Amino acid sequence: MSTKQTKSLTVITIVAMMFLYAMISFVTNLAAPVGKIWGASFEDPAQAERMGMLGNLFNFLAYLIMGIPAGNFLSKYGYKKTALTAIFLGFIGIAIQWFSGAVDSFYVYLFGALICGFCVCMLNTVVNPMLNLLGGGGNRGNQLNMIGGTLNSLSGALTPMLVGAIIGESLAGKGIQDVNIVLYIAMVVFALIYLIIRLTPLAEPAGAGQQVTYERSPWSFRHLTLGVIAIFFYVGVEVGIPATLISYLTPKVGFAAAGLIAGRYWVLMLIGRFVGSAIGGKISSRTMVICVASLAIALMVAAMLIGDSIMAKTIVQGSVIEVPLASTLLVLCGLCTSVMWTSIFNMATEGLGKYTAKASGIFMMMVVGGGIVPYIQSLVAAHNCLISYVVPVIGVAYILYYALWGSKNVNTDIKID
Repeated sequence: MSTKQTKSLTVITIVAMMFLYAMISFVTNLAAPVGKIWGASFEDPAQAERMGMLGNLFNFLAYLIMGIPAGNFLSKYGYKKTALTAIFLGFIGIAIQWFSGAVDSFYVYLFGALICGFCVCMLNTVVNPMLNLLGGGGNRGNQLNMIGGTLNSLSGALTPMLVGAIIGESLAGKGIQDVNIVLYIAMVVFALIYLIIRLTPLAEPAGAGQQVTYERSPWSFRHLTLGVIAIFFYVGVEVGIPATLISYLTPKVGFAAAGLIAGRYWVLMLIGRFVGSAIGGKISSRTMVICVASLAIALMVAAMLIGDSIMAKTIVQGSVIEVPLASTLLVLCGLCTSVMWTSIFNMATEGLGKYTAKASGIFMMMVVGGGIVPYIQSLVAAHNCLISYVVPVIGVAYILYYALWGSKNVNTDIKID
């Protein structure tokens, strides 16, 4: 194959991975609003809130179940077959959710949410190492993942807006059938992407899908093991900060305004990833994480210390309202968390060679932190919402430690080729 053909194939593969990045966020962010619709069918408000979050929980639970198998599947069958299998599972998961409305079964919906979780877990296992390898690792590999993360954030922001536009202001009297159009769109997109990936020759990394001999466990790499713990905390922090912010603001400004203000956190994540993708080729992952982790800790500590003592004006739906300045500081954390995922992954898999596929599966397993850490924070928030931010502060403090010292590859004596 000529150099020109090789470059064209690489570009096609990168574009395909970017689309898959967007689909990850689409499927993940579909779980929460659809779960809320199902939750509204329960009469008791407390039960409705609890049941409505189960779809999101099942989505994250899938990572714990599928993480290691996904890495093993990737090692055995390669990136293209893993991606195709994941897309097929996504189609089936969405179809099951549609069927849950037809048979009026909440538990069928939960099963569909779990299958969709398997899908996004496998897609994550593919796109993160694939883009890192296509970029040649280092800053360039991190930059490609940053660009993919930007599309991921855009898709994540648009998905609940789409559902909200279809459902309207109130969930009363609404069922999953009212968002069938979204599910149909999802199934069509999955079918189209499946055909595109199937017919497109992808640039598989050397050795992908071939029998590989592993002399030791991926856990032997210290920087990977510590990075896995970092990603567990990161996902929990990313989810917990805005979720608890809604609980903090609701008694002060109402649920609708609280949700819109907390939504700015995700907008800042989108902006942060866009900026990160622009500078990712020049600034190392380690430097990025040291800077944003330090800033995030400062913002959360300041918010806890200020409390409700200082108020600030903000505009919500065209009206000027007063909110605690602490809420603005917490929203700004979105800029900090925006670049952490890809940077941590980049640091943890640097220099792993043939162990990258298995390491990616281990990484995906620990995304379950997005369900566990926020739950722990919610237990503290039941007594004091602001004080509960000590939980994400601890998580980010560990991430800072990882960037400063834990990310160094001390296993240079291990043969990986």
